[in-house]
Amino acid sequence: MQSTQMLQLFLLLLLQLLIFTAVSHGDINRLLLDQLNQVGLVNLIEQATRPNVPRDLSNYDFIVIGSGAAGSALAARLSENPQLSVALIEAGGVENLSHLTPVVAGYLQQTSSNWGYKSVPQKLSCHGMNNNECALPRGKILGGTSSINYMIYNRGNRRDFDAWAAAGNPGWSYDEVLPYFLRSENAQLQGLEQSPYHNHSGPLSVEYVRFRSQLVDAFVEASVESGLPRTDYNGESQLGVSYVQANTLNGRRHSAYSAYIKPVRDLRSNLQIFTFSRVTRILIDEATKSAYGVEFHYKNKAYTFKARKEVILSAGTFNSPQLLMLSGIGPEDNLRGIGIPLIKALPVGKRMFDHMCHFGPTFVTNTTGQTTFSSRVTPTEVISYLLAGNPATRLSSIGGVEALALLKTQRSDLPMDWPDIELIMVTGSLASDEGSGLKLGANFKDEIYDKMYRELAQTQQDHFTLLVMQFHPKSVGRLWLKDRNPLGWPKLDPKYFVAEEDVEYLLDGIKASLRIIEMPAMQRIGARLLKRTVPGCEGHQFASDDYWRCSIRTLSYTLHHQVATCRMGPESDPTTVVNHQLKVHGVRKLRVVDTSIIPFPPTAHTNAAAFMIGEKAADMIRTDWELI
Repeated sequence: MQSTQMLQLFLLLLLQLLIFTAVSHGDINRLLLDQLNQVGLVNLIEQATRPNVPRDLSNYDFIVIGSGAAGSALAARLSENPQLSVALIEAGGVENLSHLTPVVAGYLQQTSSNWGYKSVPQKLSCHGMNNNECALPRGKILGGTSSINYMIYNRGNRRDFDAWAAAGNPGWSYDEVLPYFLRSENAQLQGLEQSPYHNHSGPLSVEYVRFRSQLVDAFVEASVESGLPRTDYNGESQLGVSYVQANTLNGRRHSAYSAYIKPVRDLRSNLQIFTFSRVTRILIDEATKSAYGVEFHYKNKAYTFKARKEVILSAGTFNSPQLLMLSGIGPEDNLRGIGIPLIKALPVGKRMFDHMCHFGPTFVTNTTGQTTFSSRVTPTEVISYLLAGNPATRLSSIGGVEALALLKTQRSDLPMDWPDIELIMVTGSLASDEGSGLKLGANFKDEIYDKMYRELAQTQQDHFTLLVMQFHPKSVGRLWLKDRNPLGWPKLDPKYFVAEEDVEYLLDGIKASLRIIEMPAMQRIGARLLKRTVPGCEGHQFASDDYWRCSIRTLSYTLHHQVATCRMGPESDPTTVVNHQLKVHGVRKLRVVDTSIIPFPPTAHTNAAAFMIGEKAADMIRTDWELI
């Protein structure tokens, strides 16, 4: 055996030991996972055997900034043409075994794979978070947020995309974007093999989570008893209940990097990938208003790359607008106020939508051994998962998420086939990891964990949580720069619940979840509401409407779904930044290709749409440059 192969085998075995230790001992797993992340052993192998040090003033046809779902899909598709040179620049590193193991998703938000953004203190939400700051996770790694999220695959509603087209974006109707969802997908969904809404030959794996608890079976049955149909929420109708569809492959995370980049990175010399490279500015010729390159930092040294054809921003909903503004494209008052010369006045960051969740309610049951407590993972499961590749162990659970129910509320004035609320069934809570993972990643106060969840962790009583998420919020936030430091953070103010109506939608969702718990299937497992008063809500009668309104503002939780900071639409619309071809208004050779272009909050988790946007953008770019 060659020395490199021996090293890889040794490090793989060590990784297996570390991942088991991390899952089984909550008090040390943040340290271990961050070490795996920063000096990740798989990452060390990749960097040692395939170093890619940038050469200053290098030229490429296309420069793609950011390797999330859209950026990875775009770079992979453009580099299919061997005559094109593509540089993919990523601020983070490479996945390791901790990223590939779905059950530890909650811990990844504490590692250097997450940018670590927090909102400005919120007045009307996130009262249960330290300093009222909502945690806003975004991936800083090859694969972007797809490498740290909960892997839920949900495309959205037909009406979402038809609304994009109706708002002045030709080519973005449902019938026109569905082929791009299909192009990306490799579905292994039992019972849907013949569905025209799924493809089986794309790069991105979509499968049902193979590990299922008795709790989720009872939830799905009870949802049907309450009147919800069984559905494929990525099919003809979203309304109903379904076991969750996930971006996993044989029980392991299948990120944008795993699906699009890793299979081709050694086969395409025209695709150059630069990790740990922080882009600081897009170079724009002020006379011609044309982008011609980027500046970035690698190992504390500044480099410049030049683009013969285009610079493409795929840095995500926070970083893409930040880079536009650092480069002189954005709101005139903001840029002039911090001393950045204005090249093009556009409403960058002026709008930001997000799906706000209520973390709960939580229900206890009479079952045993069903809740996903990290300390319940056994050595046998670890060996079966890591060595035998068993996709049905507890380690393949996507952070405990097992089912989704999408439903309408009576207060909605949207068409009947357009859901308002999603219930996310999680076989656990903040107690699942004894407060060592999700609590810290989400910035929950100690008081929340201590008063509501600590006893559940100590007794390991079976329980589950229904996260209630609103699809179409009226509240609008924003993003701006506080200074011209390219290595700093943008200021993020989602302004959750500025529109009071958003609270009422979540209240309706909580009431819907309580009705489901009354169904016979739930009663057979003894499901009942956890009677722990939310700290700060003691002045309200427990489980009254006002109590739940208080709980909604306290247990506020986001799921990485921010959109619209580089909103797509015609140039005549003063709220938009890019046109329907994703070209920045008034600037040549510069596009934005990521979820920041989504004009309205979608009826979906946004990761699936990001893949679609990358696939569609690749075709638009190839058509523009007559490369097809």
